[in-house]
Amino acid sequence: MFDFLKREGGAAARANAPEQKASATGKVAALAGGGVRTAWSARDTGSLTRVGFTTNPVGFRAVKLIAEAAAAVPLVLEDGATRFSEHPVLGLVRRPNGVQGQAELLEALYGQFLLSGNGYVEAVGDFGVPLELHVLRSDRMSVVPGSDGWPVAYDYKVGAKAHRFTVGEVSPVCHIKAFHPQDDHYGLSPMTAAASAVDVHNAASKWSKGLLDNAARPSGAIVYNGSEAGMSMSADQFDRLSAEMEAHHQGARNAGRPMLLEGGLDWKPMGFSPSDMEFQQTKEAAAREIAMAFGVPPMMLGIPGDATYANYQEANRAFYRLTVLPLVSKVTAALGYWLGLHAEERLFLKPDLDQVPALSVEREAQWRRVADADFLSASEKRAMLGLPPLVDGHE
Repeated sequence: MFDFLKREGGAAARANAPEQKASATGKVAALAGGGVRTAWSARDTGSLTRVGFTTNPVGFRAVKLIAEAAAAVPLVLEDGATRFSEHPVLGLVRRPNGVQGQAELLEALYGQFLLSGNGYVEAVGDFGVPLELHVLRSDRMSVVPGSDGWPVAYDYKVGAKAHRFTVGEVSPVCHIKAFHPQDDHYGLSPMTAAASAVDVHNAASKWSKGLLDNAARPSGAIVYNGSEAGMSMSADQFDRLSAEMEAHHQGARNAGRPMLLEGGLDWKPMGFSPSDMEFQQTKEAAAREIAMAFGVPPMMLGIPGDATYANYQEANRAFYRLTVLPLVSKVTAALGYWLGLHAEERLFLKPDLDQVPALSVEREAQWRRVADADFLSASEKRAMLGLPPLVDGHE
C-alpha cells in the first residue's frame, strides 16, 4: 500500500538527478539487431574445441595428425658449442613428470596450441632445473597484465577455485602463443580461422543425418484423389496415414520397403533438385577449408577432389616442411630458452632434421652438396648442416 510513496519518491529522485549525457551512437547500436542472421557457433576456446575437434572428424584428424607428427620429431639440446647426449634439461624433457613421457607431454602441448593458439607449460620446483613439467589447459588460463602491458601473473581457474602464478625473475609458466595481429596477450588459433568452415561441415552432416532418419527431404508425395471434386481426407484418416508413414516408411531401416496404398491414394515420386545434389560438394569444400587452415594437405585426410600434389609422398614432405617443422621449431625454441633460464645456461632445444624420415631425401641431397663443396672448411660445413663446431678436433 506504500507504492504511491515509492512512485512519488522515484519521481522526485529523477527530477533532482543531475543531467546525464547519452551516447550519440546509442540508438544506432540499439537498433542494429534486426533482420535474419546466420547462426554461427561461439568463438571461445571451449566452444571451438567442442564443435571443431570433439564432434568434427576433419578438425579432429587435422589436429591429431599435426600433434602426433610434431611430438614424434626427435629433439637435440645444444649450448651453441656442444650437442648434449646427457643433460638434466634433456632428461626432464624425456620424462617430464610421473605419468607422461616426452611424446605425451608434447602432443598435449601441440594440441592446446592448435586449438587455442596458446600453449602453457608449468614448471614444478623452486630453484634450478624444474623437477616436473605439466601442460595446462588453455581455456582455464588467463593473463594478468601489469601497468606496462607485460604479464605479471597467470590465473588458472577450475570452477570456483583459482591459482595465481606470479611472474618473477623466471616465470613458472612458459606461455607460447601464435601470432595474433589484434591481441597483445593471446594467440590466434587455426581453429578460429576454420570456425566458419567447421560450422558448414557440421551443418551438412546434420542435414545428411536428418535425411536418413526423418526423411527431411521427401522422396515423393502421396496424393489423395477423392471420389468427388474438392473432397479431402478426414482428420482421422490423415493422422492414421501420417502415423503409418512415420512408423513403417521413414528412417534408414525402412529404406526400400514397398508401400501399400488404399483406394484414392496415389504415389508421386520426387527427385532431388540440383542444389540438393551439390550439398555433398559443399561439405567437401568445407572439409578442404578446414584442412587448409591447419596446413594439412587434403590428400592426407582422405578428402576427395584435391590434386595439388602428385603423390602422397610429396604431400607428406610438404606437410612436414610447411606445417610440422615450423611448429616444432617455434615451440621447442621457446621451451629451450625458458628451461635455460631455470638452469642458468644458454640452451637451444630444436628438432633433429636428420632423424625425420619424411625429409630423408632432402637431407641426403643437402649432405652430398655440402660434402662436395671443397671451398668450405669442416667448421663451415658443420654450420651449414646445423651441427655444433668441432672442439679440439673432436665433436
